[in-house]
Amino acid sequence: PGSGRPASSAMALEAEATATARGFLGSFLRDFPAPLGPADPLPWSLSGSGALSQAEVPGQLAELARSLLSSRAAPPLLAASLVHAAINEVLQTDLSNFKKQNVEEEATGDQGKSPLLDGGPLQRCFFNKLRDVCCEWQKQLPPLRPLKRFLVVSSHAIRNTRRKMEDRHVCLPEFNQLFGILDNVDRAYFAVFDGHGGVDAANYAATHLHVNIAHHKEILKNPTEALKGSFLKTDEMFLSKAKREKLRSGSTGVSALIVGNRLHIAWLGDSQVMLVQQGKAVTLMEPHKPEREDEKVRIEALGGCVTYMDCWRVNGTLAVSRAIGKQGYSLPTVEPGRREGGLLSRL
Repeated sequence: PGSGRPASSAMALEAEATATARGFLGSFLRDFPAPLGPADPLPWSLSGSGALSQAEVPGQLAELARSLLSSRAAPPLLAASLVHAAINEVLQTDLSNFKKQNVEEEATGDQGKSPLLDGGPLQRCFFNKLRDVCCEWQKQLPPLRPLKRFLVVSSHAIRNTRRKMEDRHVCLPEFNQLFGILDNVDRAYFAVFDGHGGVDAANYAATHLHVNIAHHKEILKNPTEALKGSFLKTDEMFLSKAKREKLRSGSTGVSALIVGNRLHIAWLGDSQVMLVQQGKAVTLMEPHKPEREDEKVRIEALGGCVTYMDCWRVNGTLAVSRAIGKQGYSLPTVEPGRREGGLLSRL
């Protein structure tokens, strides 16, 4: 992590960042000189059935755009700001125009049923909005709110002997910029999701959890509560998708939200986060595992059982005691663990 810089150095970096942003916008518009027409292919793959609930729209569009812009080496600060602006444009349109025909509507509790949207036309509209924003910003680039603190971030994933990679990670140092949060507190979000039974649940959590956190009513006052509520909401959303698309995967996960000099974490299952201060590991959490006595008691109170079959398992199948997803299973639960604490002052 880095701290503030001298004024002259900051001005030089800002000028360099502006020039880089303008260069990217010019390159993007040269590659996409005109809006996409109804028959033009999308610049990304349309996964799954293409049907989206309205609650899934911001996360799905943000994931597609972030992946596209990252693959084209967009400056991260510019990319986050572009995605936020383009999504706002889409959400101001009448989404009912994208209602998917001949598809059963999705139940939304007390609010009755909400129509599912056709992802293809919606994504085409979104890309054109993104292109429109690029056109506007090429003419007059708005001030891009720089990060007060520079975070050095790296990530690595290993598939090991599994047939497919079922894990996902998320790194969002530009959390505020992606969601248009305008206070003077820096925020950064990081997460790891360990899928089982397929990658769908891990993909879903990696796409939607941080969006739900950003939109949670407690995000500014009580980030830890926002993390908890968003895990629960993300699980509810995924179970709806799993039901309509017959998905049966699940995922453990851990999320860390840095707010100023405070670290807020929430986790499900045995995914873990570690804090190292001055070369020493600081224990922040205890993973949810079936062999934990408190987890075993909780599971049995809910009508389940914990048995040893090459490892400790819930109901003889799952080796985790809490997770997102797993349509058709009453266990494990999705109640996340939570904790917050201070970081080193120099962070």
